[in-house]
Amino acid sequence: MAKKSMVARDVKRKKMVDKFLDKRNELRAISLNFNLSLEERMTARRKLFSLPKNSAPSRLRNRCAITGRPRGYIRFFGLSRIAFREMALNGELPGIRKGSL
Repeated sequence: MAKKSMVARDVKRKKMVDKFLDKRNELRAISLNFNLSLEERMTARRKLFSLPKNSAPSRLRNRCAITGRPRGYIRFFGLSRIAFREMALNGELPGIRKGSL
């Protein structure tokens, strides 16, 4: 089980990413538009840098929905390899079975 503080921090980051996503995309589009003047692009860049660091999507970490484990994450199921194996062996994941049977 991951530390509760790490899971809570990741939840907080996810909310912040959702909150600033539109503004971040808008400023990024302006800063990459070469039809605008250099000053306009640089002001958009400054505004982009002034946004909170935790609002950047690259700061999110994939975590297991059950245990919060950050490593061994299976994206399709949203689980870590350990939780996935446990649930599959208990028959809690429909359509999943051992390959050796």
